[in-house]
This record gives sequence, structure tokens and C-alpha cells, in this order.
Amino acid sequence: CLSVLERQKKRHLKFQIWAQVRELFYIFDAKYLLFCLIDDKEFDIPQVDTPPTLESILNETDDEEESFILEDPFLLNIDNTDTHSYDTSSVASSDSGDRTHLKRKKKLPDSLSLHGSVIRLSLLKGISAQIVSAAVSAASNLIAVGTSHGLALIFDQNQALRLCLGSTAVGAQYGAVSALSINNDCSRLLCGFAKGQITMWDLASGKLLRSITDAHPPGTAILHIKFTDDPTLAICNDSGGSVFELSFKRVMGVRTCESRCLFSGSKGEVCCIEPLHAKLELRDHPITQYSLLAMASLTKILVIGLKPSLKVWMTFPYGRMDPSSVPLLAWHFVAVQNSVNPMLAFCRGDVVHFLLVKRDDTGAIHVTKQRQLHLHYDLINFTWINSRTAVLLDSVEKLHVIDRQTQEELETIEIPEVQLVYNSSHFKSLATGGNVSEALALVGEKACYQSISSCGGQIFYLGTKSVHVMTLRSWRERVDHLLKQERLTDALALAWSFYEGKAKAVVGLSGDTSKRKAVIADRMVEILLHYADRTLKKCPDQGKIQVMEQHFQDVVPVIVDYCLLLQRTDLLFNQIYDKMSENSVAKGIFLECLEPYILSDKLMGITAQVMKDLLLHFQDKNRLENLEACIVHMDVTSLDIQQVVLLCWENHLYDAMIYVYNSGMNDFISPMEKLFKVIAPPLNAGKSLTGTEFFPFKGFYCCLAGRAYPLGDIPEDLVPLVKNQVFEFLIRLHSAEGSVDEEVYPYVRTLLHFDTREFLNVLALTFEDFKNDKQAVEYQQRIVDILLKVMVENSDFTPSQVGCLFTFLARQLAKPNNTLFVNRTLFDQVLEFLCSPDDDSRHSERQQVLLELLQAGGIVQFEESRLIQMAEKAEFYQICEFMYERELRYDKIIGCYLHDPVRKEEVFNYIHNILSMPGYSAEEKQSVWQKALEHIEELLLLSPCKAADLVAIHFSEQIESIITNLQVNQTSGLEFDLSLLRLFYSREGINQDLIHLPPGITEQFIELLCQYSPDQVLETLKVLEYCRLEETIQITQKHQLHEASSYLLEKKGDIHGAFLVMLEVHNLCYVSHTGEENEAELPLLENIEDTLMKTIALCQRNSHNLDQQQREALWFPLLEAMMSPQKLSGSSQCRYSESLKSLTMQVLNNMAAFIALPSILQRILQDPVYGKGKLGEIQGLVLGMLDTFNYEQTLLETTTNLLNHDLHWSLCNLRASVTRGLTPKQDYCCICLQQYKRRQETADEIIVFSCGHLYHSLCLLSKECGTVTKGLMRWMCYKCNSSNKGGKLSENFSELKKGMGASLAQVSNIKIFQGSESLLDPQQIQAFDQLCRLNRGTSRLALLTELSRGHGGEKHGLLSVSHGDPATSSVFQNENFKLHLAPPPLAED
Repeated sequence: CLSVLERQKKRHLKFQIWAQVRELFYIFDAKYLLFCLIDDKEFDIPQVDTPPTLESILNETDDEEESFILEDPFLLNIDNTDTHSYDTSSVASSDSGDRTHLKRKKKLPDSLSLHGSVIRLSLLKGISAQIVSAAVSAASNLIAVGTSHGLALIFDQNQALRLCLGSTAVGAQYGAVSALSINNDCSRLLCGFAKGQITMWDLASGKLLRSITDAHPPGTAILHIKFTDDPTLAICNDSGGSVFELSFKRVMGVRTCESRCLFSGSKGEVCCIEPLHAKLELRDHPITQYSLLAMASLTKILVIGLKPSLKVWMTFPYGRMDPSSVPLLAWHFVAVQNSVNPMLAFCRGDVVHFLLVKRDDTGAIHVTKQRQLHLHYDLINFTWINSRTAVLLDSVEKLHVIDRQTQEELETIEIPEVQLVYNSSHFKSLATGGNVSEALALVGEKACYQSISSCGGQIFYLGTKSVHVMTLRSWRERVDHLLKQERLTDALALAWSFYEGKAKAVVGLSGDTSKRKAVIADRMVEILLHYADRTLKKCPDQGKIQVMEQHFQDVVPVIVDYCLLLQRTDLLFNQIYDKMSENSVAKGIFLECLEPYILSDKLMGITAQVMKDLLLHFQDKNRLENLEACIVHMDVTSLDIQQVVLLCWENHLYDAMIYVYNSGMNDFISPMEKLFKVIAPPLNAGKSLTGTEFFPFKGFYCCLAGRAYPLGDIPEDLVPLVKNQVFEFLIRLHSAEGSVDEEVYPYVRTLLHFDTREFLNVLALTFEDFKNDKQAVEYQQRIVDILLKVMVENSDFTPSQVGCLFTFLARQLAKPNNTLFVNRTLFDQVLEFLCSPDDDSRHSERQQVLLELLQAGGIVQFEESRLIQMAEKAEFYQICEFMYERELRYDKIIGCYLHDPVRKEEVFNYIHNILSMPGYSAEEKQSVWQKALEHIEELLLLSPCKAADLVAIHFSEQIESIITNLQVNQTSGLEFDLSLLRLFYSREGINQDLIHLPPGITEQFIELLCQYSPDQVLETLKVLEYCRLEETIQITQKHQLHEASSYLLEKKGDIHGAFLVMLEVHNLCYVSHTGEENEAELPLLENIEDTLMKTIALCQRNSHNLDQQQREALWFPLLEAMMSPQKLSGSSQCRYSESLKSLTMQVLNNMAAFIALPSILQRILQDPVYGKGKLGEIQGLVLGMLDTFNYEQTLLETTTNLLNHDLHWSLCNLRASVTRGLTPKQDYCCICLQQYKRRQETADEIIVFSCGHLYHSLCLLSKECGTVTKGLMRWMCYKCNSSNKGGKLSENFSELKKGMGASLAQVSNIKIFQGSESLLDPQQIQAFDQLCRLNRGTSRLALLTELSRGHGGEKHGLLSVSHGDPATSSVFQNENFKLHLAPPPLAED
């Protein structure tokens, strides 16, 4: 306990000492700077009894396992704190006192991408051991620290303190150091303070050179101060948002500083500045002479040039952004299109913009937008680490490494151990009283400009207790990092990406491409050997064999793959194979892994020992097919030919054997001879072959085609020789070791038995390649003679095989340069053989063979008349069709279809195509039409529906005769008739005027429909136009189709009769309803309701054309029919009494529109039942009628009020428009351009339009803009109608002449013409037109008129409109119609 207490006291004393120099780190070279203020009140440090020496404390080693713990955790409670009164803490630093939080954070793994670990984050222990929290920045040789007490501490690269600039007394006056900057030669240091002062120090001697107090407005903190590449020029940015240029001079030994305002904070507060710095080797770049400066305000980005004169080169607004997001700027020189130019990256929020800055030959600077980077997180820092890689820090303190060109995220890591410091106190200007805007203070919440700095490919991060440095790992370190994690596969993949040049953020590779590849290849070889050793060492010693196999299957293919990618087969088959051979399982997996590489031709050659082991291994594993596939892909020179041939022959690996003979010894005949001995006997005996026995035939075909088998090509110089050898072998009379009874030409016979068609196709291709010389002609003729001898003189070939032979011959004979000779009698024999009527077997096969023979050109070998005769005798209807089509006898083809049982259905399409498609003469179409008409009965029996379609399209004028013939012949035409009926009377789009059937046939159709399809009768009658009503009514009444009868009676004009029919249907439905059980109640109620609605519709359609007495004769019986069931009592009616009352109410509501309400009530009260006091049963009906009356009365009053209001509004506006004067826009005529006062013609009038244009009447007449309509002159503005409407002037004027247009002019001397009193003068017309424009849309009066007109249609409803005359068409049909539910607009004053 004592030792722990002593350590705690020493730590507290260290805090006290460092409280005097509360750090602000700055690690710099010529151009990199970073700082952060540490508040003295952050920790409450107690006193100790005996203070130790400074040296002992600084040299004391901290216990890294013991972290600082806050004594009072509630000190960090900032829930009720004003945002202007505290410095923002890090996301991680707010939990810095929680030990469990730190351990939890450290367990989070780095998010490694496919690129491995790209960055390395390290702790600067030397500095971190001396501070609690600081701001850090690094350079090649110095580290600078600005403290909260105004001190500037300079450390060297070993983190040893070299200078302590300033004093605590100055710090008490100036406040904390808020900004630092070093010039290029590291000789000067600029310090900015929280209270606004600036000091310059000599870094060689440590002397104060300048103390600047008037460079910017007082009371504002220095946010940024930066040297430019010119050591006499610096830029500062204060908390007021202003930017100033500081120019340092020395006159007569006196050091001075001149200040110039570059940007005033009153125009927008700048919170980030970044001058363009060039490396030493780029100091001569032409753009450096402009001394560019980028500034980021809260609303936009500016790029200005300080030299030779101040000039703004670019302004770029942000657009809509989160006001709390931090503006960021970063310059870097990049190589784009073979030139190096500066690129500015700027962002605010989640979008990074890249701007490429170039200078052209004239000296002008051009800024080009590059591809944007869209992120899914908000940034608080953007730092270039090199020209292609940037490191981004988001608002939750995650680092993202981004490749600029591909915008790919290479790595993401969390940095909770850094506990980043936010330097927002200066943005809030707490040292000067917080006199900053709320917008700048809000941005300062996430500001960490001075806590992060980059230098020489390194980025330094300042935390509350430590300083970390982040660097890009070299390529070797990235690979080794994965190796330490035992991720060997990932390490090899990463190394290969370096080898291919596809890796990102590459560091440590130099030299040309070959040199780099050699270095990487050496490292990959080391990894592969290590991988092999590790695989063998980590192999499980015990357990199932499957576990060991899986272990090696995960590793060995990777090793083999990279050895082949590196083209190091020597390494693969020597060192690595020797290592794998130590384990039998590993050796087997290794040999099996070679198979896919061999099959993909990635591995052509194998050492003799490995090949021997491979053959033995596949043979032991009984994987002979895999072995054969590998052999045919191997280089023959690496094989033991004798061993392979013996192995292949014993195991029937014919592919491999043929490959070895062909490729190894250029022998194409020997393997065929051996294989034919094995295959020919079972094939000639009629047995089927197995898959492996097909290979010699494939090899034979490939040789004839000039291809090697099983893959590749025969060398071009050997192709003719190989073909000759194969033909000589093929036409041998006997085999080498044939028996006495062997048939002649055994090889040809075997090939024909195997696959006749394929063999002949190969021969045809071979004949194409033959040169037209004497030897080639002899070869072809000899082969043809052998084929004829073998197949024609033998009976063991099928008709299909014989047909294939003669098809092949016909094609050869049809060639223009044919030299073959075939006896024509052979074709006649083939025809007799194929058309033999005695043989019914293989009928379709023989017909197809003969058809192919004819199509191939063999028809020239036959007499056509004899061919047709034999084809008809053999029932080869496709042959007959082929011949008839050649002779253009298309009508005969119809019989071929009808007699062919397979293709009967196709006759309809054939007839339709001939009659409707072009390309056939009128005579040909007529013959087909006549033939089809003759066979119409057969077509009808074949397919009634298709026959109906055919008749409707092509035989519509012959329908009557067709039906008459059917009736005479007593043919069952029911389906045909129904099909025609549906076709003519139910299909949309058919012109009814083109169909004029006799009434008798129409009535026959209707009767058939009534019998077999009664549901379609009503719809058919609605479409049907030509029918006799009396006869049709008798038919429908005969079949008791009441709705159809009602429709016909209504069409006839017998409204009362139609009503009685529907009333009868209603009564029948009710009777059925009362007699059914409870479960059938719902469907019957629906029937009653449906019938009632149809009856009501009938009454409504016709009530408009009837007098009062006739209306009552319709509606009162219907009402009685609905009320009479309700008079009955009993439980059976109680179930549906409510439904009946609802239906009765519908009848009353509909009849009230046609029958007076007193008449309805009187009729109800006259009923004997209700007249004796039983009004309670109809109480609901009466009350409902009264409610309807009240509603309609209210509706009428409201409508009347609206119409009166509209009328009043219209008249007021009409009066105001008529009395309003017009003001011309100019005092001259718009046509002649003369002032109207200078024209002296007495007949000339001055016309002013409402648009403000002024004209002389004679000028308008010259432009044909005036006309006399019914004694009144009508005018139209020439300028408006000609310029704005173009060619529509004549159209508008023609409407004007018809009286449809409206003149908008006023005339100075108006002549009133005596005429009809209904005519309006021009002023009234103009006022009316203006009124119409004010009230856009259809008036309420027009809508009500349209609604009232709708009652006269056949269908009763609000939107029922009349069709026909456009003048009387409904406004509701207008697609632009809109119902404006708003009062009319007020008239203008």
C-alpha cells in the first residue's frame, strides 16, 4: 500500500510540474504544424510533502498497466453545460478514466481488408511518458510543443528537449499558444496566442525577434498561422473569421511586420486556411510563383493567389451542409496525364471534392473538377500521406485509408487508445470572453485541426495522455504482418498483388518492373517453403484420415497455384515435392492437385519421377478416367511411352493411347487397326457399343478432318499425308489378320454400321478439301463405288441408312464441278425400296429419307410422274406435297393434308396462308379457294371452330349456301353454327354492315343458342341488328328466356309487356325463395335483388317518354310486388324481412323521381291492409320517403343559392369589365409605326386591344385582321396572334369569321349597326371574354344543365352522356375537366 501511495504522489508531482508547461506539441519540418491547448483546470492535482527532482521524475518509468483514474467521475457530466463554455473532448477521452472501457476498446480488431494491414499506429513512448495530454506534430528532426502557459518547447528527433521559448509571465499576458508555424529552412518559429498576439522566434539562438499585437482586430484568438514558401510571408486566421497576410521586413536594422486583410469575417467566417507548399524538387514548378492559398469559410471554398498581385482564382459553394460539420483543406502535388500539378482536396460532411489546378501557356490558372468521393460518414480530418493515398478520420474516430484513383477503401481501424484532443476552445474564443458567432462555435465542436499533423509520410495524433504516429507499412511489413498472424494464404495473395502491380498504397519497392518482381518472387519463395514446412508440422498426428486429407487440401493447392504463377516448376517438383513426399497423405493430395492445372494446360511438363508417381497414384485410386484426361494434356516428351501405352491398353484408355501414338510417334493407323479388332465383331453382330468404344471412330473422323484426337491440330505439313494414310486404311479389302469368311471392306462396313450419317458427313467435308486433281477424283469415285457395293448389295442396312447414302450421293452429284458417276438405275432401285407398299414398317422413316433425298437434289434422278404415282401409292403425302408445290398445284396439296392423319389439323393454316399471303397469283388462289369450298364438310367435321374462322374470313358471302348444303346433306352443323354465331355476333371489331344473313338463318342461330347456350342469347341480341322481332320473341318465349323476351319487347316498343315479363320473373324468384331451406337463402336473395335492379332500370329508361298514367302503371305494380310479401306473417318471412324492406326503399327512392309523393302515399293508404290502421309496418318506408324529400328540398335550396351567387358575381364582373378603359402601351400603330395623331384619313379609326397594342383600322384591314359578322366589325390583334401563335393566325381568324372568336378591341369611333338585339357590341364581347378568363373551368350552371340533360339517355345516372354530335357532347367527356371546389375568383379593382 505504501509503494502504491508513493507512486501516486510522484505522479501527482509530475502533473504539478508539467502544469507549468501544459503542452502544445508541434513536430515540424519546413511546412508541417499541429497544436492543441490543454486546460489547467482539467485535473485537480494535490500537493506532496517532499518534491523529488525534475530529473528523477522525467526519467521515471511509468507502470503501463496502471492508468489514470478520475477521483470524481461526475466532473465530466456536461449535460447542463453551455456549448460555449467548454472544450470538446474526444469520443474516447471522455471514457479515459474507465479502465474497463479501455480494455473493451483494445479488444476491437483492426478491420483488415484484402490489402492487408496498410497502416501502422505506434505510440511515441518518450514523449507520452512526459505528458498527460498534448498536441503533437512530427518532422524529420524537431518536435515543437505549445503550452497553455504561453511556452513553446522544442524537442529533437530523439524526443529530447532543446529549447523552451517564452515565459510564464508572457503566457499570463498572451494566454495559451494557439497556433505555430515554421518556415522552410527551419530558422524561424511563429507563435499565435489565444488572446490574439503573435511572436516570432529564432530557432538557432532561441531569441525573440518580433512581438506583433496589431496584425488583426483585438479580442480574437489566432486559429491558424502558417508560413508560405516565401519566408517573409505568412498567413493568419483569427476567431473573427478574418484572414490576414503578414509581410516581414527589416529596415535599418529594425524588424517590422505589415498586415493586409485578405478576407473579412463580416463577409463570411473563414475557419480553415491552407497555403500551397512545394517540395524542394518542385520549387521550380511554374504554379509556385503565384503563392496559392486555399480558404474555407462556412459557406464556400476560395482559392486566391498572393503573387504577383492578389487575385481570386476560384470560388466553390458547399451547397446544403450540416452546420456542425468541419471544413477541411489539403494540398498535394499529383501526377495526372503525364504532368505533375497541385490537387486540392476539400470536404465538409461526407463528400470529398478534388480540384486539379493547372497553369496554361498564357499564365492563367485553370481549376478542373475531378471525380468526387462520396462517403457514408462525416469527416473531421483529411490528410494526404502520398499522392495516391489519403487518410480520413470520421466523427466517431475511425481511420479510413483511401486510394485516390480507385476510391477504394484499403483499411479501416478504430483509434480509441489515442483519446484524441479537440481544440475547440479557441474556436469559441474562451480566452477573450467567447465573442464568436454561434456558427463558428458549432463548427469548433469537432475541430481538431491542431491535433493531427502529417510529415514525410507520417501522421501524428495527439491524445489526452499520449502521442501516436501513423505510417504506411512497407510492402514487406504488410506481408510479414499477415505472417505473424499465421495468415499465410492472405500473405501470398497480398504478395502476388505486389508482383502484378495491382496493390494499393505500396511503399518500399523501387527500381524497374523486373527488379521489383524478382525481389517479390524471392520473398514469395521463402513464404512457400515456410508454408510447406508449417503444413507438415501442423498436420494432426492422430484421428480420421479424412481430417488429414482436409488439412492438406486446404493448403497444397495454394502452394501449387503460386508456384505455377511464379513459373517455378523447379521449386514445385524438387524442394516442395520432396517435402510433401515425407507424408503419404500430403503426397497423394499434391499429385491430385496437379490434375486441374494439367487439364487447363497450365502445367505441360512434369519430371519423370513425378509423372511416374502420378500414374501409380491414379492407378491405385482407380481414377483411370482422370488419368487419361491428364495424359492427353501432357507433353509427350515427359512420358514413358512404353509404360503409358501398356497402361492404356490394359485399362482400355483408348483416348490416351491414340494421343500417345499420334503425338509421340506420328502414327495414325496402328491404334485404329488395334481398336477395330476389338470393336468390329460386336458391332457387326448388332450389339450396342459402350462409351469407351466410340473413341476410335472419333479419332478416325478427326483425322479425316485434319484435327488431332482428342484435342489440338495435326501439323499442317502432315495433314495431306495423314488423310491419304487414313483413306488407304479405310478402303482396304481385308484387314491384316482377317478370317477367311470376313466380308470385303470391313472398315467401311464397320463405320457405316456405327453411324452412317456422321460418317457420310465427314466424307462430304473431306471431299470439299480435296484438290481437283486426278488422284483426288480417283479417291472419291473409288470410295463411292465401295459405299454402293457395301450398302446396296447388302440387306442388313435400314432404309434410313440407305437413304442417307443416296442423299449424300445426290448432294455430291448436284455440285457444279461434280466428277462422280453413279448409275441412275441405282436411284430407281432405291425409290422402289423406299416406296415398297408391301413393307408397312418404318413408314415415316422411309418417307423422311426420300424427302431428304429429293431436297438434296436427287429429284433430277427420277421421273416426276412416276415419283408422284409411287408416292401416292405408298401414302407418302409429304412427298406428294413437295412435288405438287414444284408444279404450283396448290389445290392438290389440300387433299394431301386431309389424307395425312398426322398433319390434318395443319390444313386450316395452309388454306389461310395461301389465300391471304402475297406471292400467289389470282388463279392459284382461286383454285385453292374452290378446293377448300368443296371440302368444307370435311373441314367442318375435322374442327368446327377452325372451320368457322376460315369461313368467316374467306367465305363470308357463301355462308347461306354452306348452311343450306349442310341442311340438305343432314350434316350435324351445331358446333359450326354456334362458332359462326360467336364469331359474327360476339367478337369485337367485326363490322356488322358487312354481314347480311337471311332472317331464317339468323333465327336458326338464335334457337340453337337458346337450346345449348342460353346465357349468350341476351348479349347476342344486343349485338345483332338484323332479325325479325316477332319471330325472335316467339323463340325466346318458347324457351322461357324472360330477360331476352323483355329486351325484345322493349326494343319493339311494348314497354308494358316488357315490364310484365320482368315482373313475372321477380315473382317467380320470390316464390322460389319462400320455398327454399335456410342454407339457400342468400343466393336467392341475390337473384331477387338482381331481377329487381333490372326491372327498375327498365322503368327508369322508359319513364321519360311516358305520361303520368303510364308511369303509374309501371311503378305501382312493382311497389305492390315488393310490399305484398311483407303483409304476410310467419317466422319464415322474418328471416328476410329486413332485406325486403331495404329493396322496397330502393323502389320508392327511384320512383319518387317520376311519381309525385302525394300519389305514392295515397296509393299506400288505399291498400285495405294499411287503410285499417296497420301503418306500423310501413312506418320505416314513409319516414324514409320524408327524409328523401327533406334532402332533395335542401339540395334544391342550396343549388338555387349557388346559382344566384354565380349570377350576381358574373354580372358584377361583366359590368366592371365593360366600363373599364384600356391603356395603350405606345402612341403609334404597331403595324405602320406612325403616331396615331398624324394620320388624317377621316375613315380611319383607332383600335386599342386589351393587350395594350394600338392599330389603325386600315392597317388591320390590310393584314386581314378584321371582318364583318352579322353587321358588326370584329377585330383581332395582329401582333399577339402572329408572333405568339405563329401559323395559328389564319385558324383563329377563320373561327372569328364563323362567329366563334371574340374581339378584344375598343374603337375610338364605334359605329352601332342595327341588327339583332342578341348581338353584343365589341366592348361587351371583350368584357365577357375577360370574365371567362377569370372563371377558368366549367361554370356551375353548365354542370347542372349537363346533369339534367343526362336524364334523357337510355341509362339513368349522373355521368350519363349523349354520344354523337360533338356540339352536344358532355363536358364530363373532356379529359381536362376538373371540378373546382372553391368560390369563384374576385374581380380585379
